Amino acid sequence: MSETVYDVIIIGGGPAGLSAALYASRAKLKTIILDKSHTAGALAWASLIENYPGLEKPLSGKELRQLMLNQAVSFGTEYRDEMQVIGAMLDAEIKQVFTMEATFQGKTVIIATGSMGRKASIKGEEEFLGRGVSYCAICDAAFFKGKTVCVLGNSEEAAKEAGVLARFAETVYLISPTPKLKVEDDYPSLVLPNVKVLAGKTVTAIIGGDLVEKITMKSPEGESNVALDGVFVYLSGSKPIVDFLQGAVEMSEEGCIKTNSAMETNIAGVLAAGDVTCTEARQVIIAAAQGALASLAAEKHVFGRKKAKVDWHG
Repeated sequence: MSETVYDVIIIGGGPAGLSAALYASRAKLKTIILDKSHTAGALAWASLIENYPGLEKPLSGKELRQLMLNQAVSFGTEYRDEMQVIGAMLDAEIKQVFTMEATFQGKTVIIATGSMGRKASIKGEEEFLGRGVSYCAICDAAFFKGKTVCVLGNSEEAAKEAGVLARFAETVYLISPTPKLKVEDDYPSLVLPNVKVLAGKTVTAIIGGDLVEKITMKSPEGESNVALDGVFVYLSGSKPIVDFLQGAVEMSEEGCIKTNSAMETNIAGVLAAGDVTCTEARQVIIAAAQGALASLAAEKHVFGRKKAKVDWHG
């Protein structure tokens, strides 16, 4: 466990988390962002953004995100990439957030994990979770040393995780549901000799006994099976990413984190912002605004104020 106690721990590095970090760091709060992947969020996926205030020309989502990150870091935010949060203890005065690598302690936690999550939808996916099916290559790659695995997805995150697995597995199939991946053909992991791309194929079933043994795929050419030992799922959806919370905060029937107008949850010192709250309009500017509100509420909690401090200078 890290001995450092942060004023603000932010889970998620999208516009809500980055905006929260900017406001928190600028208020001299010791702030850290724990980000699963800088390529995983909806903003990073956006090809072009031209309706964010202040832009003189359209930018890609990656470019805008990098500007927001640079600004937060310039005020003192600590940024940790590839830190997938797997659990949290939020009821105590000093909260704990767990990753595979470390435990972080904080006076407040802002949940800004977005809504690109999905429920298990492939036949056998839920059944074999922990028995060959995984959602975290960094966590589980070492268990598949010398074996054959596949990664399901077409994003940069999926390609990146295929590279992680390639360090351990003998063969890694990167199976894309679309004819083309959303990365360049010379992306580093795609040129590795033990990574094989299967594009335009949809996995319809995960099959096995005690452990995963094979998958069934469909494509315009027909149906086929591939024998393998592990399935790493990086397909995106539209569900709030809240599984790591294990019901620790109050949620709506749709699985969204409930907050008040200050972005406070039912637990003191725990805030939520952005698409994870299922805001009606999923726009960068709204996520950023909610991040700012959450940070103001966090500052109020840290200093025991009854009202959030007003900063008219923005």
